[in-house]
Amino acid sequence: MNVSAVKHLRDNGAYFDQRVDLACAFRWTVKLNMHESVANHFSLAVNDEGTKFLLNPNGAHFSRIRASDLILIDANDPTTMDQPNAPERTAWGLHGAIHRNCPQARCVLHAHSKYATALACLADSSMPPIDQNTARFFNRIVIDEGYDGMALEEEGERCSRLLGDKKVMVMCHHGVLVTGETVADAFDGLYYFERAAETLLTAYMTGRPLRVLSDEVAEKTARQWEEFNDLGEHHFRELRTLLDQEAPDYRT
Repeated sequence: MNVSAVKHLRDNGAYFDQRVDLACAFRWTVKLNMHESVANHFSLAVNDEGTKFLLNPNGAHFSRIRASDLILIDANDPTTMDQPNAPERTAWGLHGAIHRNCPQARCVLHAHSKYATALACLADSSMPPIDQNTARFFNRIVIDEGYDGMALEEEGERCSRLLGDKKVMVMCHHGVLVTGETVADAFDGLYYFERAAETLLTAYMTGRPLRVLSDEVAEKTARQWEEFNDLGEHHFRELRTLLDQEAPDYRT
């Protein structure tokens, strides 16, 4: 690890710990093959109001993103797209709107991961509770059926209004958006949603009837997931530890 670079970032770069967490999320999204080209964006609010947020720079591959690469954006600054380090237009459109209108969504992860996107392409994009992982999201997903092109400003505003208090949005014809109070919270949600979508689509492919949990048991299971509120933190701590050993440059 370049110790001097880390010290410089810690001393002179704003929001060191938040930058490191978000950089870790980018790297692990690649390792889990949930990324796509230089598209997709992750963001993290850093002020109390949730309107100032860190975001990946335009055109950067997730596998190369370091803590110091992340740009600081103000969702209320109308000149953002005129600045030299302006983000990609859909990143500003979608993430800017959510951080402006949904202060509870501190971390916003948008991906076109394989199974979540396949689910978003079905005529019925709901997730019936057929196992413990799918039950985690019972009645906790909003399905966006109003896709109207790429997530520029008008589309971003529409999505932010639809999100409401839900943490997961299945974006039909598009992908998935997962939010959380922290990077660890949001990343754990993204990971488990992709796993749940994989299980569901694999079950669909058998052509056999699904074994669906009752609403009562599904809700009970979803609440039990919420009681394990430190699971995501433990998960992400281990991901950071592994990355510290394998690719510590993400911290610089």
